Amino acid sequence: MRIISGTHKGRRLTAPKNLPVRPTTDFAKEALFNILRVRYFFEELSVLDLFSGTGNISFEFASRGVPTITAVDENYACIQFINKISDEFDFPIIPIKSEVSKYLETISGQFDIIFADPPYEFNVSQLESIKNVIFEKKLLKEEGILVIEHSKMNDLSNLENFSEARKYGGNMFSFFSE
Repeated sequence: MRIISGTHKGRRLTAPKNLPVRPTTDFAKEALFNILRVRYFFEELSVLDLFSGTGNISFEFASRGVPTITAVDENYACIQFINKISDEFDFPIIPIKSEVSKYLETISGQFDIIFADPPYEFNVSQLESIKNVIFEKKLLKEEGILVIEHSKMNDLSNLENFSEARKYGGNMFSFFSE
C-alpha cells in the first residue's frame, strides 16, 4: 500500500499481515481522489472513514491536507496500525475502535465526506442500512457526500440519495448526497 499524493506522496506502508482487510487498490484510490479533488478543497474538509481497515483512505486524505479525519474500525490491530502511522507522520487522524453500526448510533456532528468500505460480503440491504442511518442522523454537511465502496455484484443505483457510481476493476464506488 502506498500514499499516492500529497505531502507523503510515494510513501509505502506495510500493514501487519494478519489484518482482516482488503485495502482499496491504488488504481481505484487514485480515481476516487481525482473525482473528489475537483469537488472539494481538501484543506477545509472533515472526513469520517468507516470500516477503515489499514487506514489507507484516511492516510490519503491526511497526506492531501484534510485537517479532521475520524477512522472507525472494530479490529484492534487495525486501530493500532492507524494510530502508529498517524503518530509517525503527524496525521490528524482520530482512530476509534468500534463496530460501525454502534458508532453511528452514538455519533453527533457532521462531515463533508463519509467514506464507507464495509466487507464485500455485505448485501444491498446491509449497505442501504448504513446509508439510511447516515442520512437519518444528518451526518453529512450541506454539499457533503457519502461514498460507499462495494463489490460490483451489488447495484445501489435504486437507493434513495444515489447520485452516481464508478467502477474500477473489481471496485465499485457509489456516491450519495442530498
